[in-house]
Amino acid sequence: MAVNDDVDRVTRLVAALTLDEKAALTAGEDMWSTVAVERVGLPKVRVTDGPSGARGAALPGEVASTSTCVPCGTALGATWDPQLVERVGEVLGAEARSKACHVLLAPTVNIHRSPLAGRNFECYSEDPLLSGVLGAAFVRGAQSRGVATTVKHFVGNDAEFERYTMSSEIDERTLREIYLLPFELAIREGGSLGIMTGYNRMNGAWCSEHNELLHGILRDEWGFEGFVISDWFAAASTVASARAGLDLEMPGPGRAFGAALAAAVRAGEVEEATLDVQVQRLLTVFERVGAFDGEHALHPDSADATDATDVTDEPEHRAVALQAATDAMVLLKNDGVLPLATRSVRRVAVIGQNAGRAVIMGGGSSQVQPPYRVTPLEALRTRWGDDVSVVFEPGVDIDTTVPPLSQPMAVEVFAGADRQGDVVARREHPNGEIVFMGSPVPEQAGPFSFRARTTVVPPDSGAYVFTLVQVGRSRLLIDGTPVLDGFTDPPRRGTSFFGLGSEEITATVELTGGRAVEVEVEYSSDTAAAVYAVKLGFARRQPADAMERAVAAAAGADAAVVVVGTTNEWESEGHDRSSMDLPGDQDKLVARVVAANPNTVVVVNAGAPVTMPWADQAGAVLQVWFGGQEMSHALAGVLTGDTEPGGRLPTTFPLRVEHNPSFGNFPGENDEVRYGEGVLVGYRWYEARHLPVRFPFGHGLSYTRFTIGAPRPSTTIIAADATLTIEVPVSNIGDRAGAEVVQCYVAPVAPRLTRPAKELKAFAKVRLEPGESTVVTLALDRRAFAYWDPGSPEHADLKSRRPFMARGGRDATAPGPGWRVDPGRYELHIGRSSADTAQVVRLDLAE
Repeated sequence: MAVNDDVDRVTRLVAALTLDEKAALTAGEDMWSTVAVERVGLPKVRVTDGPSGARGAALPGEVASTSTCVPCGTALGATWDPQLVERVGEVLGAEARSKACHVLLAPTVNIHRSPLAGRNFECYSEDPLLSGVLGAAFVRGAQSRGVATTVKHFVGNDAEFERYTMSSEIDERTLREIYLLPFELAIREGGSLGIMTGYNRMNGAWCSEHNELLHGILRDEWGFEGFVISDWFAAASTVASARAGLDLEMPGPGRAFGAALAAAVRAGEVEEATLDVQVQRLLTVFERVGAFDGEHALHPDSADATDATDVTDEPEHRAVALQAATDAMVLLKNDGVLPLATRSVRRVAVIGQNAGRAVIMGGGSSQVQPPYRVTPLEALRTRWGDDVSVVFEPGVDIDTTVPPLSQPMAVEVFAGADRQGDVVARREHPNGEIVFMGSPVPEQAGPFSFRARTTVVPPDSGAYVFTLVQVGRSRLLIDGTPVLDGFTDPPRRGTSFFGLGSEEITATVELTGGRAVEVEVEYSSDTAAAVYAVKLGFARRQPADAMERAVAAAAGADAAVVVVGTTNEWESEGHDRSSMDLPGDQDKLVARVVAANPNTVVVVNAGAPVTMPWADQAGAVLQVWFGGQEMSHALAGVLTGDTEPGGRLPTTFPLRVEHNPSFGNFPGENDEVRYGEGVLVGYRWYEARHLPVRFPFGHGLSYTRFTIGAPRPSTTIIAADATLTIEVPVSNIGDRAGAEVVQCYVAPVAPRLTRPAKELKAFAKVRLEPGESTVVTLALDRRAFAYWDPGSPEHADLKSRRPFMARGGRDATAPGPGWRVDPGRYELHIGRSSADTAQVVRLDLAE
């Protein structure tokens, strides 16, 4: 269908709708879908999280539906590869469609302002250009598969602390140069059809009703023609949000929009023309992605999308996830330890709690259920087979709560709160974390209960820990005997399940290796709530000498691989980290293992920077992030040298958190967070303050060697509105294939106002065979040399009040706000990181 036909069809639909029908379309029907208007043939449209995988119309843990789990945002940022990130977008777009969804709640392009921000793992970088280029690539890939993306969270939503009330106080120049740029690129270069507002306020005004952001910048300046969606439960006002340009309130039923918006129109508080524009924008996007036609159009009587396609596991999607995980791994240090050659390594000690489990994603709404999980230990044992003896010791315990039981549970749901009468639904959940958003049987009103059962066969005899966390009330029975009771003695409120869950209650049970025990959880919905959930935890209790055993294993091995890091408890939506240190005694564990065996590789399995006080002593350090379902396979390939660690840091690793530019202004207080560092974010700050760092922005080593030759600029004197191109020769002078990232930073020599020493303005990733050379072309337009001038609203008054002897400074008759380029001398620093410059090009910008 032609574009004009689409417009005509939407125009006719809007004209055919009643006021109430139009208003109904501006609020969701439920948690994951819009309202259908069957009278005119409009189906409901489903949305899905998210950045780590297309989960479908369900919460994490709500159903057994599986999805390809791709590497987290920082991992994708570490690839520095727009083409690869575009392929990741294609995977998520295709899987969203396979689950009957036409809106993908991704990508997240907020900035790594502090290493402690709880949701950093979901975002790409501390640098706005890298974030925006990769965000635009993800958008292009996903939308090529017939879904609309919603770039999020617009804007200044860079921490989790009090995120529902916090006001991000950001000056205009900083807002433009740092925090808005990723959104601008995702829209202007990626063509995103949707954008999601943040929970927070921006300079005092709620983002979902911020007229300057949603109209002045987003639509009038950037030309955005898509729809604006609220974050879940973030829309609180009817009139202000509608006038500002919010189009869709989620989830439903609506509070601010829907019937409330129809009433506001009837009362004359909102123009009906405003409502018409909201609906026009929504339907135009839905039309463009094919939501009204074809096999995936969902009408009111359609079956639940997650019932039809409960498993997603395509070989080509696995391949993309594997390449992304491999290319995201950053070799931070290597004293000749890596790769581990089988001919010289016959016994390896694999150490660390995260080595024995698959920590592949952060916590919160981005979580998905992958089709399988493989631990680093399993992947290494499979890769080495009988050639290498692998011993494993966890060493330390880092969990705040016990991980959920990792095997399926059969669930029987009953009407009523006492688990009596007929079973009204049966489901199988993939693990011990069982979540329902609303009643598990929508047609069954009132309280409900369920019984979840499984059989556990412990591998060894010893003490095992069982735990319960509940939203509602629950009880645990082992072989029919009550062990934990949250009915008669309900625990206090905790932080799990977005702050709705209880504190964890715990019991230790002695089990016999190989002897099966029946495990049963009884649950009651207790009172009406938005979420009903229980988490059954299960783990082997760590022996008192766990660290000593790990050190002894390392001392007796040819090499040691220590996997340390965080989990989805430590890095999660809903809260920030309190420390940059590794949780528990992991730093002590690493120090002792390195002392016992200098041939030690430390693998850091975390989504954000950690302090690494042992980095100088370790033989090698490899950052693997939360690498998605293929992380362990990718890790085995990189450690053994089958593949190349292709990543570069998308964020600076400081020596200590106190050096970070946001320190003292993060996470905020009294409902305000002041962005006092201004434009000096990330590497811009460390360079301006001459602060040493653990590892600089853009850093990453290789198993081969590259040279970056003398750049050839198209000119050294740049005229107004010209685009400069620079050709940069790159050669692989090593003995194996590998990847290099050529990074170009612009440095003003004598800036008129405070500017960063240099800023990333172009980059290119190349893959070369041994002895192969190529030439990469980098392009810089005038914007690459510009800064934002906020202007002054009082030019004339300032000029009249200037003291007679005053000279210098900006002329009070200067134009209003806009991007400015000062003429003069600039340098281009071309190299491998913000701290590793291979070549410098000097330029002059004309007036």
